[in-house]
Amino acid sequence: MNARVFALAVAVGSLAQLVAAQGGGGGGGPQSPVADALRVNEQRMAQNLVAAAEEMPADKYGFKPTPAQMSFAKVVVHLAEGNDYLCGTIAGVKAPERAKVDTTDTKDKLVARLRETFQFCDTALAKVDDSKLAEQLPFFGGRPASRASVILITVGDWADHYSQAANYLRLNGHLPPTAKRQNP
Repeated sequence: MNARVFALAVAVGSLAQLVAAQGGGGGGGPQSPVADALRVNEQRMAQNLVAAAEEMPADKYGFKPTPAQMSFAKVVVHLAEGNDYLCGTIAGVKAPERAKVDTTDTKDKLVARLRETFQFCDTALAKVDDSKLAEQLPFFGGRPASRASVILITVGDWADHYSQAANYLRLNGHLPPTAKRQNP
């Protein structure tokens, strides 16, 4: 896993350098394709993850497919905590101090918290650009990680937990947001 993350970080860093070397693709100002892609992904994942949290019935928030897995409520709490930490780390800003939420809190409270943390991500990530992708940031366990690596870990985390939420929804007879037919 670490080798893959490192390889992706190198690729992202190389892409940013390549774009910069080619003049940023025109347009006059500096281009930030990685940061721009992160923001687009964050908006899409915020929409899908909040919609998934809303779709799951309140009485199923304690559901977990096996004893070893997180409950649906734990996934929502984990995402909310992760959003504050990861988006704050990427942007180099302090996350808001919030009262703790727990898996025993109501569905409404957990969905509201998840939505709040994605709003923080929107604000925190708004000014991120590609100029500091190689900068080393303090990360879990005091291990340094490049900003590019933290970006990739964040995007992977959102995808992982959306997949998890989608499976939990299906196991409870509900379609995940991305599986619902969109009206033209």
